[in-house]
Amino acid sequence: MRKIGFFDIYVDNMDRAQEFYETVLETRLSEMDDPNDSNVQMRVFNDDFQSHGAGGSLVKVNGAKPGPGGTMVYFSCEDCIVEEERAQKAGARVVRSKFSIGEHGFVSLIADTEGNIIGLHSMK
Repeated sequence: MRKIGFFDIYVDNMDRAQEFYETVLETRLSEMDDPNDSNVQMRVFNDDFQSHGAGGSLVKVNGAKPGPGGTMVYFSCEDCIVEEERAQKAGARVVRSKFSIGEHGFVSLIADTEGNIIGLHSMK
């Protein structure tokens, strides 16, 4: 089975979403153009497409709406409570605070500023 290669997180407000994810994950997103559609706005988490791990982007496009009930993306963390606390300060709602998933570590579930439910995963 192959690992996930890329993911999209749909947003309504690109600037707000970019600031949120950059703050919570302590990273910088870069702008990426869609060569087929100039109406699509994208901000990429990792634009080094040769490195290991899944890449992904925030996407604002007509017809795709953010919100709960879809695919869940989990971001790896050293200790998910740290990112959970940063997320709250950046405007997130905690759906379920850090909890154990047994031998597989711990997870925090949060709703981002766009209403998407995302997971934060750590082993401690």
